[in-house]
Amino acid sequence: MAETTATPVSAQSAAPVPLRPMTFMITGGAGFYGINMVRYLLARGQRVVSLDIAPFDYPEADRVRVVTGDIRDADAVLRALEPVDGHAVDVVIHAAAALPRHSPEDIHSTDVLGSRSVLAIAERCNVPRVVHISSTAVYGIPDHHPLVETDRLHGVGPYGVAKIEAEVACASFRERGMIVPILRPKSFVGPARLGVFAMLCDWAYGGYRFPVIGAGHNRYQLLDVEDLCEATWLAATLPQERVNRVFNIGAAEFTTIRKDFQAVLDRAGHGKSIVGLRPTWGVILALQVLEKLRLSPLYEWVYRTMAEDSFVSIDAAREQLGFTPRYSNAEALVRMYDWYVASLPEFQGKSGVSHRVPWDQGALKLAKLIFR
Repeated sequence: MAETTATPVSAQSAAPVPLRPMTFMITGGAGFYGINMVRYLLARGQRVVSLDIAPFDYPEADRVRVVTGDIRDADAVLRALEPVDGHAVDVVIHAAAALPRHSPEDIHSTDVLGSRSVLAIAERCNVPRVVHISSTAVYGIPDHHPLVETDRLHGVGPYGVAKIEAEVACASFRERGMIVPILRPKSFVGPARLGVFAMLCDWAYGGYRFPVIGAGHNRYQLLDVEDLCEATWLAATLPQERVNRVFNIGAAEFTTIRKDFQAVLDRAGHGKSIVGLRPTWGVILALQVLEKLRLSPLYEWVYRTMAEDSFVSIDAAREQLGFTPRYSNAEALVRMYDWYVASLPEFQGKSGVSHRVPWDQGALKLAKLIFR
């Protein structure tokens, strides 16, 4: 892969642009992060292949080679790694994952076994670089801040455990000579983000106050998906000696849950405010019960960390990648809300377990009546 770079594609991006177009294969290309990454690459004149079990039902379909398949299916991965117009795949961006609301079996088989398969097949096909999208969920419930890349890993629940095992697989292939940057993003939001964050948008749009666990004065870092795309691009295009390691990725500007979420309610314009729910232990206990009864979209890692400080150091990404986040927490959340309002007819009445659709609010939907 060529390491020489040209002038950045725009003044807004510090990322280098390869002198020749490259070919990127994105696992999970039809998901929330996937479609944003697809659009980011197309805007920079790159060739893109999407591999996803979900349909790629976006306007960009005629500009992307779409392979509909599961990363656990070796044949599907091999098809996605076939050359595009005679050009071999230069970089795999591995983002496909079963999220926390999937079954433990699906999470392990997809996030662990699927990741190992993608890495092995990429190696067999002589793809020199795989950028792995991990998660700060690998840190579990932190006891200090900011978190750095060398901190202890302790997964909470099947998803957190699986993300750690996937990183172990990445490290083993790096030792075998592959370039395998690992990105650990904070929870990322922005245009096309639904999932659990659809609840905030829904309540704000409907003119409800929005409850948070505890007083809401804890500092909680998020990330705009466009900034994650920028970090991915840097990890995919910079020289090996600058990228072949783990990087935390998050917003540089963030305040508290109460202040940052309030930006969405202010944008909705109904004069509503954030409401803190206490005692924290009681709220967590109630959410545990609802989770066990499958009556809540919130899973353990969310409700156990949402009332605590949660932020990572992005110094390594700044120093090694030249990563500079553009969006604050509040700006990222408002961008997400604006997209939600503009796109509401497309997903109204739908629900599921991915970030592409709203998660069923379950019993929490009834709680809206209290927060009018």
